[in-house]
Amino acid sequence: MNALKEKYTNDIVSGLMEKFNYDSVMEVPKIEKIVINMGVGDAVQNAKALDNAIEELTQISGQKPIVTKAKKSIAGFRLRAGMPIGAKVTLRGKRMYDFLQKLIDVSLPRVRDFRGISKKAFDGRGNYTLGIKEQLIFPEINYDQVNKVRGMDVVIVTSADSDEEASELLHQLGMPFQK
Repeated sequence: MNALKEKYTNDIVSGLMEKFNYDSVMEVPKIEKIVINMGVGDAVQNAKALDNAIEELTQISGQKPIVTKAKKSIAGFRLRAGMPIGAKVTLRGKRMYDFLQKLIDVSLPRVRDFRGISKKAFDGRGNYTLGIKEQLIFPEINYDQVNKVRGMDVVIVTSADSDEEASELLHQLGMPFQK
């Protein structure tokens, strides 16, 4: 079992039950999935840019991403509906906990001038969105093979009903929030 999942089941569940006065263990919020999304605007002119992004996302997540397509046509961007413009991957179970542990312990501390992540990125329903400016913070990415520095969004979907519960869950898991 992953160390993060073990910490959750052994320590965090009991702590959250005490703090929020839950009657059942099933009420305690948990992480349901993590969605990693990488938009590739260059894919309109250069189809190979999307292939590079897919390869990097596969290395980061350990799972093959799906290609996302444009929903609307936008003439100013030379974009037609149905054109591939990004990639996303949804992680659940063991891969989700492995990715989260790697993000907390290895990747986020590698960010330049890192002072913690914002506490304001909750959506009101207990989900947290984290924007990453460059894929180079992940140890799987070889700096010499990167054609272009790309950012990505990491959405952590929890079963919490409120932002306060989700914040406490992520804080207990070791998410480095700003002081």
